[in-house]
Amino acid sequence: MMDFIAIPVLDSAIRLSTPLLLACLAGLFSERAGVYDIGLEGKMLMAAFFSAAVAAVTGSAWLGLLAGIAASMVLAAIHGVAAITFRGNQLISGVAINFLAAGLSLLIAQHWFQQGGRTPSLIGGGRFAPIDLPLAQTLAPVPVIGPIYSDLLSGHSALAYLAFLAVPASWWVLYRTRFGLRLRAVGENPAAVDTAGVSVVGLRFAAVMICGILCGVAGAYLATALQAGFVKDMTAGRGYIALAALIFAKWRPWQAMWACLLFGYLQAVALWYQKIDIWGLVIPVQAIDALPYVLTVVILAGFVGKAIPPRAGGEPYVKER
Repeated sequence: MMDFIAIPVLDSAIRLSTPLLLACLAGLFSERAGVYDIGLEGKMLMAAFFSAAVAAVTGSAWLGLLAGIAASMVLAAIHGVAAITFRGNQLISGVAINFLAAGLSLLIAQHWFQQGGRTPSLIGGGRFAPIDLPLAQTLAPVPVIGPIYSDLLSGHSALAYLAFLAVPASWWVLYRTRFGLRLRAVGENPAAVDTAGVSVVGLRFAAVMICGILCGVAGAYLATALQAGFVKDMTAGRGYIALAALIFAKWRPWQAMWACLLFGYLQAVALWYQKIDIWGLVIPVQAIDALPYVLTVVILAGFVGKAIPPRAGGEPYVKER
């Protein structure tokens, strides 16, 4: 049992949960404003491609990050126009974005690089390097504290630290600012917000674009930090898992972090162990690898408790005249 909480396993859990956390916070802002976004997967995928492509050409991971955010925001704007401006079905718009990203990323990748839909492998400055926290080497020999600080908390990329710092930042924005109060209100009762003279359309577009920024960072992390380039379908359903984590967390930032860490931990266990022997019962790696997706289905089926979404979620707002 101690093997399951070993430092390398927990370290992998943090790395694997980072894109989930960013996508989950992205969905949090969008859905809190009343706009469902099934297209998290597509925005992450498109961001992963453009971040890897620009990083491969320029040799700069930071330029790749900017390109990934820009690509994700373009898709977010498309979703906003379809769902907010033209009051289209938000779920269908999100699914369409996923299909668009899956096909377009491969098409452009093949046209640009002729490597079967891949980008060239990223080296040097094209990837985000691990960052050693202050005194990490000094504290390494200290029992208990040393391994936790030096091996578990230190040595992650800048985007990983950014993701976990985004949790208290999101909480503060949503619950301690006027913008956050209005954002949550527009997801519950947009008519009341409109009556107060605040633009419902403007707030929802702001939430959708914040969602695009966070998805862009998540996709860039996948291609320029967790891996070294773009490959076909590299998001591997993470956008849907992030949505399940969001529901599991009942649309709250801190709970979202713990939910994403749980999913990341399950992925880490599958990565580190080819089989698990529990009291003589051998569980194959395929079953362990499927656990995050099984848990996603369980959560979406409502077996982990009732989760009540924002009351105006998924409903286009029609201004009364």
